[in-house]
Amino acid sequence: MIPVKNSKMHVNMIVILFLSILFSCTPESKKKARPNIVIIYADDLGYGDVQSYNPKRGKILTPHIDRLAAEGMSFTDAHSSSGVCSPSRYTLLTGRYHWRSRLQKGIVELYGKPLITQERLTLAGLVKQHGYQTSCIGKWHLGWDWPIPDDQMNLFRSEEKDVVATMEHKKVWREVFSLPIPGGPTSVGFDEYFGTDVPNHPPFCFIENDRTVGIPTEFGAPRLFGRNQASLQGPAREFWALEDILPTLAARSTAFIEREAAASRPFFLYLSLTSPHTPLSVNDEWFGESKLSLYADLVMETDAVVGRVLEAIERSGVMENTLVIFTSDNGCAPYVGNTTTDEAHDLNMKVWSWDRNAPPVASMEEKGHYPSGPFRGYKSDVWEGGHRVPFIVRWPGKVKSGSSCDQLVHQADLIATIADILKTPLPANAGEDSYSLTPLLRGSNKPVREHAVSTSINGLPGLRQGNWKYIAGPGSGGWTPGESDLPVQLYNLAADPGETQNLASQEPDRVKQMEELLEKLISEGRSTPGPIQQNDVEVIRYPSK
Repeated sequence: MIPVKNSKMHVNMIVILFLSILFSCTPESKKKARPNIVIIYADDLGYGDVQSYNPKRGKILTPHIDRLAAEGMSFTDAHSSSGVCSPSRYTLLTGRYHWRSRLQKGIVELYGKPLITQERLTLAGLVKQHGYQTSCIGKWHLGWDWPIPDDQMNLFRSEEKDVVATMEHKKVWREVFSLPIPGGPTSVGFDEYFGTDVPNHPPFCFIENDRTVGIPTEFGAPRLFGRNQASLQGPAREFWALEDILPTLAARSTAFIEREAAASRPFFLYLSLTSPHTPLSVNDEWFGESKLSLYADLVMETDAVVGRVLEAIERSGVMENTLVIFTSDNGCAPYVGNTTTDEAHDLNMKVWSWDRNAPPVASMEEKGHYPSGPFRGYKSDVWEGGHRVPFIVRWPGKVKSGSSCDQLVHQADLIATIADILKTPLPANAGEDSYSLTPLLRGSNKPVREHAVSTSINGLPGLRQGNWKYIAGPGSGGWTPGESDLPVQLYNLAADPGETQNLASQEPDRVKQMEELLEKLISEGRSTPGPIQQNDVEVIRYPSK
């Protein structure tokens, strides 16, 4: 028989043990166990612009991104949904191919309507359901419900560079920019937003949540519109400087991380950088540092911002419980100094520059730097250089440091991956094209997806199936010249990563099978297992008839 005294002691120990287990399973402790999530989304950063991805043919120093790769996993066959901006952003945030929406080609235009509908589940909406504080900082470019009357839209843009705002302009701007702007990030799952929407488009001011920070009172100053700076004229805050944007986004991001870490609550940061996309507004500290081009200088400045974010995570004591994902929305643009071809020069003059008499851009390739690495094409193209991008995941203790994965992955996969991490199923009408990457993050080298679709700026689709790539048309579908003699293209990327040998005529059965697969992916409204879903519009079919 146990003595009474010892019996009481034994009971007390059991009670203490029970209470410790109980408290360890409280919602608060579960919340702390969930990883913080930081997505850093570069703009127009090519696969070969990151030194660790392109050590032999890359000349830009990117020590902070390289450090992220050394501490995490680098994916070498990762893709954005498009060779341009808005469609890739839509897919990353929703896990759904952009061409299922109204955006069949191109980007969301100036003052365009929201592309993400409020009923659609986004990454931010998903994690918010699990107690995360969510923030979007930087470029949005997915549309807003701008409170601009249709009959006054002409007052919010100008074809002229050097134009002075009239009293009518100022009156209407004051009325419109005093109103909230619905339909942006805070309408689709983000608790807060701070950014410039599109830095080279008006309005030239910051936006916080759903309002402009101050009221634009003048047209953009002429100094904003040099070669590869701002591209469209419109309302601006007085003394607006493009060089201030990137440092401000860095400061707001680090402040958010430090604030939420101090509050001991899980946070989700979508840092959508405005660089190294134009405007090539490099700050003095980085001007000339690359000895390659202004674009390369901006890549180095962008890398430094990544370093500031990583430092804030470490300084805040949350590094061990923070999942960091770094990637880019598409490849490097052909008009920022990659080549000296007449086509690149003409494109630069026609599309992006106010200065029609400027000399051709200097060539980074001639200096030994290849922004697309070993791949063909650039931003806008359906060829690999348009949408094969750096994709790095760091998660201490969960993802092996210095590891690499050559499996096919897509930015659509993020929402299923995070849902898997949070152990929550996605609804049938969410993440229709998203596959979980968690097996790969744990070290598996088996495919998680058998196929993926990425398109050009003009909507031309490229379908991957294993190592094979089918393109439903004869050229790049973008700005890079070059046509095929055949109406479609077929490449074996394992043997020909540069897409130089079109095998369509030699593999007619494979072409037919991949044509049928593409049609199936379109018509079923999803590429993952699950009930058939409806596309928002009738999807354009290719090849064009």
